[in-house]
Amino acid sequence: MPDNQTIIDAVQAEIETDRDWLIGLTRDMVRIPSVNPKFEPNPAINREADVQALLEPILKQDGFRTEQWDALPGRPNLVGEWAGDESRSLILCGHIDVVPVGAMKDWSVDPFGGEITNGRLYGRGAVDMKGGVAACIAAARAIRKAGITLQGRLAIHSVVDEEAGGFGAMDAVKKGKLAKAVLVAEPTWGDVLPVEGGLEWARVTIRGRNAHSALRYNEIYPQRHDKDRLEPGVNAIEIAARFIAAVRQYELDRTRAKSHPLLPLGMNTINIGVMHGGTGLGEHGLPTVMTNPAIIPDVAVLDLDMKFLPDENSADYRRDFEAFVHHFAQTDAWLRDNPPAIQWELGGLHFPPMNTPVDHPLVRSLMKRKAMVGKAPQARGFVAVCDAAHYAGAGVDGVIFGPSGDGFHGSDEYVEVESVVETAKVIAASVIDWCGIR
Repeated sequence: MPDNQTIIDAVQAEIETDRDWLIGLTRDMVRIPSVNPKFEPNPAINREADVQALLEPILKQDGFRTEQWDALPGRPNLVGEWAGDESRSLILCGHIDVVPVGAMKDWSVDPFGGEITNGRLYGRGAVDMKGGVAACIAAARAIRKAGITLQGRLAIHSVVDEEAGGFGAMDAVKKGKLAKAVLVAEPTWGDVLPVEGGLEWARVTIRGRNAHSALRYNEIYPQRHDKDRLEPGVNAIEIAARFIAAVRQYELDRTRAKSHPLLPLGMNTINIGVMHGGTGLGEHGLPTVMTNPAIIPDVAVLDLDMKFLPDENSADYRRDFEAFVHHFAQTDAWLRDNPPAIQWELGGLHFPPMNTPVDHPLVRSLMKRKAMVGKAPQARGFVAVCDAAHYAGAGVDGVIFGPSGDGFHGSDEYVEVESVVETAKVIAASVIDWCGIR
């Protein structure tokens, strides 16, 4: 039997020969608008199911046993599997939902045209991340065309809803679609990313006491505490302003005290991204009146995007923040009796951390194989979050590796054509390294 390198050379030659097929698949995927309906509900552009319908026959032709199911109503996940040993099993994963186009005037090309110019394939989702999905499929296709049978089980997961929290991948995990390792082909510009921090979405609700704004003096200036004094208001927005300042200091303390060697210093931030203030806490968790400044507000609601480090865990992080909120409340007579309420997993969103060792065999393989076909990669961390987190939270060793491009979540998104081909070659080689051959 030929050695692994000879086999890998043959597989990579298949990818080079079929490069037009790979780029054509990427373009075909881009030309199917699959905007996440949570952001822009419109059946004409919410076509995730059509992308899966394009991919499933390709996987079947390459010998995959396929399965589709709705992770969300009308929004199917697609999984293809080659049978093999569990001890060397691997998932190649990517999402096929995309963010909205935004203002058409900001685009110089058709967002769903798949135009190729100067080595760049343009379109919404080209780099984030239909190019990566196509590279995974092309890698498997080349292995099959080269007549190779893998020892470990190989699965391809084409999932929905990553852009809105990863509920497609979450559902795959809940259904037990797991393996020993997972490679998520998000854009990494050829670097290898074995770690990403965790992410919590939380809501902090601060209660006050409403009153007429004409009686604000009764709240903020000393008054005689006699029986005729009206009950003073408590301005929840003003408490929220103090809380925001305290969170800023808490954030500074945490980011200065802890870091991770593969991530930028200070990435474990807390972003207060949404605030609602007003009167009357409604059943939906927000003030019912937010348009009358003549009322001293009794509700302030803050929504937080909270990042923590790969070597931390959610339970400890939550306890630490809850302790901070408790101590903040102890500094105020009103808050001691009416402490802020914390709601975790706002919108059902929670990303576990991923902390795969840099000497993990799959990481070492990707580093080696990428250096052999192009520029030597760096091992670094992912500053955002992606579906790798949901697999990592279920005990699957994860790594992120994918192509290069720009314009993701912006205008004129593109993927570098050569990087898609290179990504497929590297993934194919690492699949052989990890899964082994029979």
